[in-house]
Amino acid sequence: MRIDIVTLFPEVALAPLSDSIIQRARAAGLVTVEGHQLRDWSEDKHRRVDDSPCGGGQGMLLQAGPLFAAVEALKRDDTRVLLMTPQGRPFKQALAQELAQESHLLILCGHYEGVDQRVIDALVDDEISIGDYVLTNGALAAAVLSDAVIRLLPGALGDERSPVDESFSDPNLLEAPAYTRPIDFRGMKVPEVLLSGHHGKISAWKSTQAEARTRKNRPDLRAE
Repeated sequence: MRIDIVTLFPEVALAPLSDSIIQRARAAGLVTVEGHQLRDWSEDKHRRVDDSPCGGGQGMLLQAGPLFAAVEALKRDDTRVLLMTPQGRPFKQALAQELAQESHLLILCGHYEGVDQRVIDALVDDEISIGDYVLTNGALAAAVLSDAVIRLLPGALGDERSPVDESFSDPNLLEAPAYTRPIDFRGMKVPEVLLSGHHGKISAWKSTQAEARTRKNRPDLRAE
């Protein structure tokens, strides 16, 4: 897989992807991730890429010209173009799994008050939001999406079972609580069932606990 991120802040997008599991996946050749400075495609002598919105309104918009030039320079026949924006569809594990099947993701990062609508109409395959809140720029959102996708690539986690047992592998159920040694820590003990060696009882306990955690922390998931 290849991921190209076009942003005013490539160092912000790449920093979270330069350590731990994601860096190991990159080093192993499972994925190539590149950050690109949008200003490199500006034709303005001051490398400006924004302007005020037509019809008035607060803030500035990213102009169509630099974004069109960036996409035209980086896009391949197998590219899926994404725009990180609060107006996009919610990013969930099912979408991460879908994107992990792609060969090339080209991620455009919104900034200021967004982007010229002609970019969305002509270039973007998916508008994606990582949550119902506003960030300073889309570089952080691009890093979140990239991390969630890369860790799903075969071999990225080292243990192919790992993604299966995580929260949102079932989109309506959170992961059960987990414990490790010491068995007794400050009077708080590991549940005895987890020490029993009885796989059937352990599985049933995990299912019950996952259901309870979901109803407590994310009741909206059980309502779907």
